[in-house]
This record gives sequence, structure tokens and C-alpha cells, in this order.
Amino acid sequence: MTDDDVTIPDSLLPYDEWTQDALRQVVVTALRHVAHEGLPGGHHFYISFKTAYPGVALPDRLRAQYPDEMTIVLQHQFHGLTVDETDSVMSVGLSFSGIPSTLTIPIAAITSFADPEVRFGLHFDVTVPEPVKVADIPAPEGDDVPSRPNDGPAAVVSLDAFRKRQKD
Repeated sequence: MTDDDVTIPDSLLPYDEWTQDALRQVVVTALRHVAHEGLPGGHHFYISFKTAYPGVALPDRLRAQYPDEMTIVLQHQFHGLTVDETDSVMSVGLSFSGIPSTLTIPIAAITSFADPEVRFGLHFDVTVPEPVKVADIPAPEGDDVPSRPNDGPAAVVSLDAFRKRQKD
């Protein structure tokens, strides 16, 4: 039996997810550093993200132009970079065609992060969750759900007959 014939069993531990989470922390640390200290030397970031990911906030015109994925560059002209580690989102001000815009991007929406100055780059697997439609939610079944026909508006019931009356 050669080494090529040995199959690696599937792991019951999510090492791939843990690795992605750990590498995302590198992105958070870099963004947090730049938010406080600015970009040193020739460093600059290319950040790609899924625009349809829940929590991404960007102007409608940009969402229409980039319905799936967008890449932004943090180099000379950006402002207000913040990283909220509690909510795991970044926010940054950029101008597009001379129009200032603020983007809010969940860290989980980032598909790639690169700093070309030092030839550093990371790629992430991102799956955009499908939105849940109300029609897709199954109606509860069983004894807990009373069934009654929908026969118009509900009747108003007066409770006056059950109230204690004060003696005159």
C-alpha cells in the first residue's frame, strides 16, 4: 500500500471553520491597528466582500452595481474606519464617483483580504445565507394550535357582567 492509497478520515472536529475564524482575527487585528494608527509606509488593503450578506450596509446604487461581490481599497482616501469586535463588523467611509458613502461590512462577509505591499493575502469561504420567506415557515401543528375558521372580524365581548359592582 502506498501513501497515495491511504484515505484521510473525515474529522468530527471543524478544523476548517476554526482555521477560517483564526485567520479572520488577523484581518480584524490589521483593521483595528489601521483604525488607530493609520496605514504605515506603502501598506494598503484590498478587501472583497459579499454584498448580499446579511448586515452589509451600502448605498443602493453600489448594491445594484455590485449585486454579488465588491472589492474596496483602503489606501489614501478613506475615513472613519472602525472595527466593532462585539458585533464583528467594520465600517469605513469611502467616495465612489465623488459621492461620499459609508459602508458597514460584517467580518463574516469578507471573502478576501490582501496587502500587496508585502504580498500578503487571505481567502475565505463565504456562503450567503438564503433569506427566510414567511411563506417558507411551516405552520405549527398539533394540539397547541387551536383551529378556527376565518369567518370575518372577531366579536367584541363586554365583561361588564362579570365585574364587581360597588354598592351605592
